[in-house]
Amino acid sequence: MGGRRNSPLLCLIMSEDEKEPESDSLKEESNSEDVANVEPVENVPSQLEAGEPEDSVEEFDEEEEEVEFDLEAQIEEFRHQIEEDPDNCVHHYNLGEALAELGQLEEAQEAFEQALLLDENQAFSAIIHFGIGNLYYHQLMSGIQSTVVKSSVGLHSQHRAGNTISSVNDDDYSIPLREFEAAMQDIPSLQADEEIMEYISQNVPQQIATVYYKWASDLFDKARQIDNYGDEVKDIKQGLRHLKKTIGIDPNHSQANLMVKYGKKMLQEGFSIYDEYGFVAKEIQGTG
Repeated sequence: MGGRRNSPLLCLIMSEDEKEPESDSLKEESNSEDVANVEPVENVPSQLEAGEPEDSVEEFDEEEEEVEFDLEAQIEEFRHQIEEDPDNCVHHYNLGEALAELGQLEEAQEAFEQALLLDENQAFSAIIHFGIGNLYYHQLMSGIQSTVVKSSVGLHSQHRAGNTISSVNDDDYSIPLREFEAAMQDIPSLQADEEIMEYISQNVPQQIATVYYKWASDLFDKARQIDNYGDEVKDIKQGLRHLKKTIGIDPNHSQANLMVKYGKKMLQEGFSIYDEYGFVAKEIQGTG
């Protein structure tokens, strides 16, 4: 099963203030713990390095099975916690993260949505919105979308048969952006320890920049399809606007900066798209 290998599993642990009342002696030991802690689960490589021996493949399979078993055990534990304390948003969030890591995305989204409903004080809404945003981002990066995320930086006269985006659905990008931006807005109210605060504060804006870059890249790739659909110039201009937002967050984003140069050149000089036999399939005039 394929989970979200590119991000750690962040499990929130209930603060002592939020747990059931304990004895006075135990309370004295835990008064200093007033925020959530984080438990990262080691990521498993998504693919093997070329040339690894067969025993490495077997070891990888065993490790993956072990991780999957651990996640399934965690899921059972989180479900038990929900049965014991159904109104606690943290348990629902933890369940959503584990389900997402195991690749059960629909169930994960349901758990995240329930966590949001229960998080009335927005104490954890930043990380919950981040989790939902990553679900949509995972879907965006599936299939052909993942193979052309950086392909727009290259020969803008080249046509890559069978590996080109021919349509772009704005909702595929605006929906994860909406979740990441909601996470960004709720960071000040996030009640978590220093490690998870740092993780969310760094990764939320980076994901926003990445989605805008992905959106621009796909628009550029759409403009370079072999068919003349009439909105090539419009799509390049929109892509440049998205790249501006990426660079506004990450000024050193090398791919985005390079694509800006290509985009401006395409608008000014125009560009030609060639078919697989080397003949001109379409020409887009530049502004001069």
